[in-house]
Amino acid sequence: MMEYKGYIGKVEIDDEVGILYGEVINVRDVITFEGASVDEIQKAFRESVDDYLDFCVQRGESPEKPFSGKFVIRLPAELHRKAYIQAKLEDKSLNGWVTEVLETALQNE
Repeated sequence: MMEYKGYIGKVEIDDEVGILYGEVINVRDVITFEGASVDEIQKAFRESVDDYLDFCVQRGESPEKPFSGKFVIRLPAELHRKAYIQAKLEDKSLNGWVTEVLETALQNE
């Protein structure tokens, strides 16, 4: 995983072709990059992010920002009910409770 200007790149290896290739994973827009070495893939990642940002400026569009802080999720009704009840039992909002649960689950990351 690589990070540049808030954008996160995931890299994979194509053994058949002998290249590293990647994509930015924290936006819906498609941003890809490739290289033959670690140095090349890191450089290509940064250049792809910069190209994306420049392209958005040229078109007069706002680039998609990674992680707005909004997290919309669809749950089965029964799971939603259980989460709501647990949050209330702990005197928390559902949002606060879910945030705490996620922080606990991801604390080893």
